[in-house]
Amino acid sequence: MKRKLIDDAVLVKNYINGDENALSILINRHQQKIYSFIYSKVFDRDITEDVFQDTFIKVIKTLKRGKYNEEGKFLPWVMRIAHNLVIDHFRRNSRMPKFDNSGEFSIFSVLSDSSLNAEKSIIKDQVESDVRRIIEELPEDQKQVLLMRMYQDMSFKEISERTGVSINTALGRMRYALINLRKVIDQHNIILTN
Repeated sequence: MKRKLIDDAVLVKNYINGDENALSILINRHQQKIYSFIYSKVFDRDITEDVFQDTFIKVIKTLKRGKYNEEGKFLPWVMRIAHNLVIDHFRRNSRMPKFDNSGEFSIFSVLSDSSLNAEKSIIKDQVESDVRRIIEELPEDQKQVLLMRMYQDMSFKEISERTGVSINTALGRMRYALINLRKVIDQHNIILTN
């Protein structure tokens, strides 16, 4: 496990230093995971291809501009880019409700409701209420950052301005919120994928 992280970091560094082949290795290494992740959200091969390509165009641009500083966590970083592009896709196609600040949110907002049959819809409602309940159990400062980041699509800079804490504090709260969510999910054996 550790070896792979070091390899990713080295490959990223090599690519930034002009080794084009390093990027091909990174893409080949992670393409199955990233492709599957995108497909699980959009259920369409053509859209998946487009989002996959857009993801790596963004990766390349970011690396070329020297804006990458994930300290070896290449895959999670690429997954976040892919996830944001999936959300952008649904926004462009008006199949996703716009976020508002009323506190109403949906963990499944990136899914097209029309693609859910009755059984999936029941599972969706159940999981959504489980997730809402878990989020309510979080400490107030963690819950606030999580809701702003995930459901109001705010950047950590915006969150820091809104809450009056440093960006690092906001990032820390988000990290602890996710750790605590994972703990509760594991404790209750809640399955978040169907």
